[in-house]
Amino acid sequence: MFKPQFNKHEVLVFRQFQRKGYALFACLGREVVISVLSVATLEAAGTTSISDETWRASDDSTKTAAREVMLDDVSITGSRAPLTVSQAARMVTVLSREDIAQAPVQSINDLLKMAVGIDVRQRGPLGSQTDISIRGGTQEQIIILLNGINISDPQTAHNTMDLPCDVADIVRIEVLEGPAGRTYGTSSLVGAINIVTSPRHGDGPGEVRLEGGSYGYAKASARVRPIQSARPWQAAVSGSYARSDGYTRSKGGSLNTDFSGSKAFYQGAYDDEQVKLSWHMGISDKGWGSGTFYATPKWQADEQYEHTTKTFMALQGENRQGQVHLQSAVYWQQNRDRYEGYRGRPEVMKYNYNRCDVYGLKLNSYFDWKLGRTAFGAELRNEDLVSGNLGEALSRTHHIKGTDRDYTLGINRTNISAHLEHNVLLKRLTISAGFVAAKSSWSNMNMTLYPGIDMSYQASGSIKLFASYNSSLRLPSFTEMYYKLQGYAADPHLKPEEMQAIEVGARYSSTTIQSKATLYHHHGKDMIDWIMDTRLGSDAQWQSVNHTKVNTYGMEANVVVNLSQWLNSRKTSLALSYSYIHQDKDLEPGVVSQYALEYLRHKLVGSLQTSLWSHLTLRVDYRWQDRVGSYTTFSGDINDYTPYALVDTHLEWSTKRWTVFTDVNNVMNNHSYVDFGNVAQPGRWIVSGVKIKL
Repeated sequence: MFKPQFNKHEVLVFRQFQRKGYALFACLGREVVISVLSVATLEAAGTTSISDETWRASDDSTKTAAREVMLDDVSITGSRAPLTVSQAARMVTVLSREDIAQAPVQSINDLLKMAVGIDVRQRGPLGSQTDISIRGGTQEQIIILLNGINISDPQTAHNTMDLPCDVADIVRIEVLEGPAGRTYGTSSLVGAINIVTSPRHGDGPGEVRLEGGSYGYAKASARVRPIQSARPWQAAVSGSYARSDGYTRSKGGSLNTDFSGSKAFYQGAYDDEQVKLSWHMGISDKGWGSGTFYATPKWQADEQYEHTTKTFMALQGENRQGQVHLQSAVYWQQNRDRYEGYRGRPEVMKYNYNRCDVYGLKLNSYFDWKLGRTAFGAELRNEDLVSGNLGEALSRTHHIKGTDRDYTLGINRTNISAHLEHNVLLKRLTISAGFVAAKSSWSNMNMTLYPGIDMSYQASGSIKLFASYNSSLRLPSFTEMYYKLQGYAADPHLKPEEMQAIEVGARYSSTTIQSKATLYHHHGKDMIDWIMDTRLGSDAQWQSVNHTKVNTYGMEANVVVNLSQWLNSRKTSLALSYSYIHQDKDLEPGVVSQYALEYLRHKLVGSLQTSLWSHLTLRVDYRWQDRVGSYTTFSGDINDYTPYALVDTHLEWSTKRWTVFTDVNNVMNNHSYVDFGNVAQPGRWIVSGVKIKL
């Protein structure tokens, strides 16, 4: 608890929810007013400890203000050791819970579309299936974390976003762009997305949300906080169910993009002056019509179906006192997948069954000494797959529950990593350097070091310069190694991918303008992709291969302007972001790519958020993107991806106890765009709903 006394009359107003730290309040020596600017796009924040504050203010006739600050520490991690905003060496993109609540989306997948550095390739709507990548990479090359725990699926990244938590559980989303091996370990080749939840999040005992809309869409969700005491115990439970008839039908007239699914999530915490413990567990179960998701010119199936179940649990702990700060975690997740090439017709094509169990143990520690702050630790992760079509022959088969079949194939690998990092903290300069050492039992690879260094310099009160060099690796997924059905031929001898990246940039921050510009270069070695040589005609098939090298050059720029003071409005902001990418790689004529050679060359994002009335707000999102690459149609023609633009809106009436909203996605009813070749996208989609606080 922190109680400074401020006597000067000058008021400094901070508009960024994310930009708070201990040192900030201790050194200003003047009255501080913190307000939230809820912007319409993801914003850049430093590697920092961010706090959720409760302010109790009292003013007298002499303008003396007493501020009581309740500090609840939460780290946004761009390094192994937590640092304050002023010390940050690497930029982390943050989406606050205010942004999440006011976005015209119903899923986390759709929420990330407004991040200019993220490529969200949608197969099914409202999060039924989405591939997410960063800075021209593939969906396999990023790591997805829940409260800092890796929940990526080693079988395939297509199902990684089957999250057990709902949008209402999320406190914020953090995006670290570029290789993040030093921070998050293996698999974070081009970036990482960390989804943060908290049992303390929310006002009152809970909330209920009901919504419905186009194409038979309906969703009901609830979140309850049975324990609401300040400390030491906290708990929250949430659940949801959603369904839709889908937006297309197969040639035979059946539904083929419908979906339904449910989630349940529990999280708890114990926090006192000695120790902090947190635990969470959840399950996500859903099925969806996969239409033509995995169809090829050789196999034009349009009634595919898939059902997945993800179970996840983790226990995390850290000590509050002592010279060495220890942070440990143990976790387990299981992913079950049933894929039907012909929906409901196993006699035509046998269903593919997979079960993947992941067990992990991780430890991070840090301590302060004369030369700065040093962090070190290690992680052990075992990935075990049993399958009907992926892997090597098992010495002992396992029964597939609910069927008359057995898992006859499988693969097991253990990945170990260790990290060391040191942070030099000067008045204006921060240098963070270290490495991760990684080894996997799968390939008998030797322990290999992947170094990195981040630097930031506070040139003035408003301008911050930053630069970094980082490297990382990514092991191939089990699907990339063993999938050999219906026009696909995988290579079990794929090498790990390796990446080196350089990044430089600057950030400007004031009460009315927040802006950032970044230039980067990625050099990838042995990059994995699915390619097809169309010159082979009817014999052409998708093959998993290692590209020799891929060079990526890119830039990102964004600006957020607070228009409230100029327009005399309580809440009006405008955000613009632009990203450009160029990739340089050798590819023979007639060869098409499924992932690595298809990237967003241009992406432009614009958002306007304004208060129309005392309780009525409007948000308009605009997204234009131009993808490099081509795809082969079912008739055998090769088509280039064409640029497209989409407009989404969110209209909301909100009071203390309830909120009514209407979202309109794809306002212009654009039916011509595609994120994946031969996968049709929905037109205008309208959703209305109500949220009631208990």
